[in-house]
Order: sequence, then C-alpha cells, then structure tokens
Amino acid sequence: MRPTRKEAEEAVRTLISWAGDSPNREGLKETPSRVVKAFEEYFSGYETDPANYLAKTFEEVAGYDEIVLLRDIRFESHCEHHLAPIIGVVHVAYLPNKRVVGISKLARVVEIFAKRLQIQEKMTAEIANTIDRILQPQGVIVVIEANHHCMTSRGINKPGSSMITCQVTGLLKSDNNLRKEIMSMIQSKSSSIR
Repeated sequence: MRPTRKEAEEAVRTLISWAGDSPNREGLKETPSRVVKAFEEYFSGYETDPANYLAKTFEEVAGYDEIVLLRDIRFESHCEHHLAPIIGVVHVAYLPNKRVVGISKLARVVEIFAKRLQIQEKMTAEIANTIDRILQPQGVIVVIEANHHCMTSRGINKPGSSMITCQVTGLLKSDNNLRKEIMSMIQSKSSSIR
C-alpha cells in the first residue's frame, strides 16, 4: 500500500535526524515537503504507460523504409540501489515496417522509463522492447550512454567514467551491415544543426 504524503514527509524528517541535523531547524522545516514534491517529479514515470504514446502511427510515408534515428535524447534517472542520479543520453533507432511514429513520442517513452527507479541495463531493454512490441518495426536499437553518481560521487569516486548499454531486436540483431550503419550514425557527431 502506498504511504500517504504525510508519512513520506515524516520519513524525510527521520532521515534528516539520522544524518545528524534537526528537521525543525529554520532552513530544513520545508525540506520534507520539497523532497516529496521532487520525488513526485523524479518518479512520475510510474503513472504513465509508455505504450499510450506509441499507439498513434503514420502510414503515409511515401515508401520510406530506411533507418529512423533519434539521437542524443538527454535523460535524468535515479539508480535503484542508492537513489543517486543517472544522467546521460539515449539514442533510439528503428527500421520501420510500413509505419512510423512521431519522434517526440520516442523521447516520451525514454522519459517515462527514466522517471522510474532504474538500472541502465533494464532501462535500455525496456525502451527497446516497448518500441518493438508496439510499433512492430523490422528492428530496434537503443543505446544509452550515462554517468552514474552512485559511482562518480560516492563509493569508488571515479568521476568522468560512463557506461554504455545497447539492446537490439529483430532484423537489426542479425544484419551486421545495418547494425554497423546505425552505430556509425549514432557516433557521428558532425551536424550543421545547432
């Protein structure tokens, strides 16, 4: 059963006390309310089904049957082990099967999964598998590059390190040439769009 807002705020007060400060101190009196409000934003992805954003597709594509790639979708998530931030970018590519989806919908799917407690590997698979299941393209590739604050600002303290994960489905899993082409497009940072 989900705790009430009051119970959540009391839990924050307990953590402030546990850290060694007073939740009644002037600068901390409103902190429990602020933290709970921030959590509502950080974890808003539990309230939405990502499939809803992929339901509307477009079949009038004038015969377009090549790769669709949306690159550098910035995201912020939180690791399920320490509640520390995970910040990075997601690249989503798919090979259409007679229909496409609005590109903002791909970014919304990323956002929904990012706004949940996560590990990067699971998030990568969830995004790819959802797009594959709903759009039924010939194949999907999702690549995530991220910095994990559970590693960069605590524990081993290795700032500057990043993690890359990749999930591939369908034809793109078996067609090495297409897969290489997409990876090359993802890695190519030269663009006149700024």
